[in-house]
Amino acid sequence: MALKTSWKPSNKIIENSNIHKMMLENGFKNYVDFWKWSVNEKSEFWTQTVKNLNIKLQKKFTSIVDISHGIEQAQWLKGAKLNIVDSCFQNDDEAISLIFQKENKDIQKVTQKSLKKLVNQIANSLRSINVQQGDFIAIDMPMSLEAVAIYLAGIKAGNPVVTIADSFAPKEIAVRLKITNPKVIFTQDVLQRAGKTLSLYQKVIEANPLKVVVIKVGNENISLRKNDIYFKDFIVDNHHFKSVVQDPYDTITILFSSGTTGEPKAIPWTHTTPIKSASDGYYHHDIQKNDVVCWPTNLGWMMGPWLVFATLINKATIALYYGAPMGEEFGKFVQDAKVTMLGVVPSIVKQWKITKCNEQLDWDTIKCFSSTGEISNPEEMEYLMQLANNKPVIEYCGGTEIGGGYVTSTIVQSNIASTFSTQALGGEFILLNDNNELSNKGEMFLIPPIMGLSNTLLNRDHHDVYYKGIPKFNGKTLRKHGDELEQLENGYYRAQGRVDDAMNLGGIKVSSIQIEELINQLEFIKESAAIAVSPIGGGPSILVIYYVEKNNLFNKNERFLKAKQIIRKKLNPLFKVSDLISIDKLPRTASGKVMRKNLRKQYCEQ
Repeated sequence: MALKTSWKPSNKIIENSNIHKMMLENGFKNYVDFWKWSVNEKSEFWTQTVKNLNIKLQKKFTSIVDISHGIEQAQWLKGAKLNIVDSCFQNDDEAISLIFQKENKDIQKVTQKSLKKLVNQIANSLRSINVQQGDFIAIDMPMSLEAVAIYLAGIKAGNPVVTIADSFAPKEIAVRLKITNPKVIFTQDVLQRAGKTLSLYQKVIEANPLKVVVIKVGNENISLRKNDIYFKDFIVDNHHFKSVVQDPYDTITILFSSGTTGEPKAIPWTHTTPIKSASDGYYHHDIQKNDVVCWPTNLGWMMGPWLVFATLINKATIALYYGAPMGEEFGKFVQDAKVTMLGVVPSIVKQWKITKCNEQLDWDTIKCFSSTGEISNPEEMEYLMQLANNKPVIEYCGGTEIGGGYVTSTIVQSNIASTFSTQALGGEFILLNDNNELSNKGEMFLIPPIMGLSNTLLNRDHHDVYYKGIPKFNGKTLRKHGDELEQLENGYYRAQGRVDDAMNLGGIKVSSIQIEELINQLEFIKESAAIAVSPIGGGPSILVIYYVEKNNLFNKNERFLKAKQIIRKKLNPLFKVSDLISIDKLPRTASGKVMRKNLRKQYCEQ
């Protein structure tokens, strides 16, 4: 299949890029040579990157990385003391840190000075309700000014923040609260989107948290539990708070990522993880001072914290639209906020292409797009590029346990729709086939150490999840991730989906087992297997469920409706069942494991 270049950088774009500046400083004229140097001389690359990002250290590190406890337990910024939030407030006081717009309202702008004031107020307010340093707090709410401020305040006060996506059902919220036991959770009374009002506080209290602080956005009065309070009664009028200085490897955030078992992995981020996020923003997304970065996401997914750190550490502006990103209202916000970097999930672009909702808008301020969360479709990505008069799409793939990407694009290389042009700077991986041989198509294995990689899990054995049973390569330790890639003739990469039993649906990672546990509750199902299938030509995966019949209750349409309803109600309303297929028996290995790979192949050959 011939590869078609969709965009080429001009000399001016290359020369103004952050990558080019770094290449010049180190005497490189060729990007590939520069990437090799960033891997072969990791200590020097990351030392310079910490300097480029102006990471604020209360005490300097004695070594950028220490592997004396083994590669799996690499310690970055050894000996340093810091609070990463201090690095988020390095712009001018009157610079705009955040732009937001509520549905059918005017755009509002928040200066760095105002954001810092609110962050400090919240940090002081946490102490006023007896949240002490080290106590966990949680956030289950949409991306808003308050959400960003609460998130930064928790970290500044030395309170690890448990982030939960606002789309989750009560059962999923409860699982996350049980794992982390936060002292307080922040939420809203309701969600208001596209003219609909959905209860959020009610969902949260069904998960039985200890205490809830509620931000009121709706018009209806709601009755709070005895121990819960409104945000306006929580906030104190003290604008000064000294950051809690910590070790680099102290936990700042707990994010969740579905593995191949029912319970999600609880992944701690440390003060070093945001440096990886900001590094990718600096180099690969070319975020520069006073740029405006918009990425519809949520703090419950890694791109939420990524957006906060990659934007603010690079002295840029976070742009938040409070409504759904599917229609012209969002597109107009992108136009009026003068967004320079717009991140998307491919499913959103698919909807834009169908409705043509953004075709009359002026998106000329956009310098680049970025796409993550799902496999993209070349036609849709080329369509996206034209919405801003042919701007590149930085394809970006990584993981919560990485803090950013492992494969990506740059604005100093030619852009080919739906492909990645490079391994991420400062990191390295290889592809192995089923026989553990080097291959141009196979499972991706990271080669640690890399800044940002997790080295602990709250509820699993980290070694067992990422390293156990993985062969070494040329004496190097390899780390499992679960993605499959293909390296193309020109050296670029194309995503091939997952090799394990996890899947990406609508930009959200979920395990097959989580879906099957719910589907198996349906009275007509004996057992089931959930798979994600990529359409021919690429694009977001669809959810297909095979099942063995228990009885002949209900007709085909009724069964399909019940499957859709149970997933939407008990797991996530964003997950859509595309096909429900009856099968005599599920294919299994000799040890009894379901062979979902065989089912994917069978479905694609139909």
